[in-house]
Amino acid sequence: MKICYLGIGSFGFCLASLLSQKGYQVTSWTTKEKLAKDLNQLKEHPFLPGCRPQGNMKFTTNLEEALDCADMIVESVTSAGIRPVFSEVLSVKTPTCPIIITSKGIEQDSGLILPEVVIEVLGEKVRPLVGLLSGPSFATEVIKGLPTSVVGSAFDSEVTMLLAETFNTPSFRVYPNNDIVGVAFGGALKNIIAIACGISDGLGMGCSAKAALMTRGLHEIRKLAVACGAKSETIHGLAGMGDLCLTCSSSMSRNYRFGFLLAEGLSPIAAKEKIQMVVEGAYTCKSTLQLGKLLDVSLPITKVVQKIIYEGMKPKDAVYYLMQREIKEEHL
Repeated sequence: MKICYLGIGSFGFCLASLLSQKGYQVTSWTTKEKLAKDLNQLKEHPFLPGCRPQGNMKFTTNLEEALDCADMIVESVTSAGIRPVFSEVLSVKTPTCPIIITSKGIEQDSGLILPEVVIEVLGEKVRPLVGLLSGPSFATEVIKGLPTSVVGSAFDSEVTMLLAETFNTPSFRVYPNNDIVGVAFGGALKNIIAIACGISDGLGMGCSAKAALMTRGLHEIRKLAVACGAKSETIHGLAGMGDLCLTCSSSMSRNYRFGFLLAEGLSPIAAKEKIQMVVEGAYTCKSTLQLGKLLDVSLPITKVVQKIIYEGMKPKDAVYYLMQREIKEEHL
């Protein structure tokens, strides 16, 4: 199988390596000429110290070359980059092979999950080809062969099974799931809650506060996801609760680190510069609140994260705001 991989960030490089080591021929595309050149010369990835290309991997800035004769397209860019990247793909050709999304987010203004963005760009005819891989998986752990379990989903059941078979390894277990909407929302919204948990830990609020944030955060995710057509069971599985637990509890999570740095007094711009990678939760909280307003779904944690990042609210004031909200009966 020939695989075109779009994006060579840390997670993209990690999954491309996984696929290459399974024997697939992987051509990874990037807009960064120096990165492609360095990796073709078997130098280590800049965000993954000690990790060099293995197996049958090739790196290029030529999108037409990457797409040529591809049996599968896999994406690892950013939420904001999905639309422009697939617009470039369309300028080369309309894919007729499976298209697997691994980015996690909700597009701003449109409120579309990322698979739907791809369909809107490429046309409704590609819907049966589009799938999504999501779940608790840090690139630095996956590339070391440490065990993890994730979820694969698609609009077509055959693509779901192909996705699972293609990515599954002895240490990277892929569970098929037929709820692509739930898988997408779980992966996207957990990043917002991870920012909140990073802020909580940065303020020294303790383990009890973080447990409450994670539990109520899961409730927020479920409410909005179900309102958009997802199954609540999916949110309680690997794509929701599993990914939430991972992202909210480790400094390896860029969203958690971002929140922690905000609590330490850094501005959102300074925190992003220090992390040097995209903080998807900062992008997704805007689109999440847009959807919540449209569907009349209350999202208090997302609201204060938005206020801290974009409206200058102080993290300590956000804690006070949440704790002073009207008491209501817990509904799960």
